[in-house]
Amino acid sequence: MDRASVEALHDERIDWRFKGMPSEAFGNTVAEFLRSRPDITRNGFVGPLLLLDRAALEHNLATMAEWCADRGVLLAPHGKTTMAPQLFQRQLEHGAWAMTAATVSQLRVYRAFGVSRVLLANQLVDVSGLRWLAGELDADPGFSFGCWVDSVAGVRLMTEVLTEERPRRPVDVLVELGGEHGRTGARTVAEAVEVARAVAASPVLRLVGVSGYEGAISHDLSDEDLTAVDTYLAGIREAVARIAEAGMFDETGEIVVTAGGSSYFDQVAEVLTAPWELDSPVVPVLRSGSYVTHDHGLYRTMSPFGRAHRLAGPEQPFRAAMRILAQVISRPDPGLALLTLGRRDASFDQEPPQPRTLLARDGTTRPLSDSRITELADQHAFMSVPADSGIAVGDWVECGLSHPCTTFDKWQLVPLVDGTEVVDLVRTFF
Repeated sequence: MDRASVEALHDERIDWRFKGMPSEAFGNTVAEFLRSRPDITRNGFVGPLLLLDRAALEHNLATMAEWCADRGVLLAPHGKTTMAPQLFQRQLEHGAWAMTAATVSQLRVYRAFGVSRVLLANQLVDVSGLRWLAGELDADPGFSFGCWVDSVAGVRLMTEVLTEERPRRPVDVLVELGGEHGRTGARTVAEAVEVARAVAASPVLRLVGVSGYEGAISHDLSDEDLTAVDTYLAGIREAVARIAEAGMFDETGEIVVTAGGSSYFDQVAEVLTAPWELDSPVVPVLRSGSYVTHDHGLYRTMSPFGRAHRLAGPEQPFRAAMRILAQVISRPDPGLALLTLGRRDASFDQEPPQPRTLLARDGTTRPLSDSRITELADQHAFMSVPADSGIAVGDWVECGLSHPCTTFDKWQLVPLVDGTEVVDLVRTFF
């Protein structure tokens, strides 16, 4: 990764474009503002305000890196979660093998900051995107790229466009196995083998592995859901074996096999690191992304490290590294408080924000276990409170969040804090 490009983010000037930032910072570069050791309680930050906790973030980075190393799997975190090059750099510094992207636009961000190995977890059939990719691969021999293919039609389209572009080297692809009622991916192992045959016949593509995403197969922790994940992963192993038996991996020195979101990565690691009876070595790769910040909702429940899980060891649960501050703006009814927090500020696709702590105007704090957000409007949160709660207009509420992927995209500059001191401002590019 290009450290100079990441460091140059500190040369950007803070202004009205970045919500939550204090007006006293306007006109200063990020570096200049940070030298003043700003504090979220004293330096004029306005609400709502998304915060990242440095200690929790570093705990999550280290915990995932150590677990993957101990279990013999590589990690290619899905960067779509944060789209923050500063956090990409920390993930790579903690040993990530690659970064994963979902779209060409995301891939361009990665390349702008010098990410040298990228998995694109989709079939790339966009003509303009393929032309740009061909040029990028030609311009940088050190750029390693792989994307999915899940249909013969997709392979043909890619071959047609890339043949016209005449790239100096083939584009690496992995056959994606899906499942019934799943998302993308060949629906059966037999179909996956046919896609592999189409790749083998292409002069501009090179087959390097098999991919999948078990999170599209199951969405809960019931025995039925966990069994469905195991069954799906067994299908990935079968696809790898059948494609290898047909000799379609003979030109690659190793076979990349990748799956793993943030809910079942323990099962993925267990299956992908089991012995393989193949002529070529297998490189098992997880693509979990949300572990970096974790959350107070979806992943607090679903993450393997917060429950009984496969390949368990001394690892500690991830910690929620993301929270949001909002002010009480109205108390129109005894049992209702309105917060300056809405759909444009926080995720709501899985669960609404969770009130956790009251920060009263007099400086006192107390937990809010008896309050909950029942509804989000564009710019307001409806918080149900006990009639005798004592919550007043002007107080602040700290909320936990669920599903970081759909919170980060609402913020361009996010304070990274150590306690109340801002130690960095994390830039996102959505």
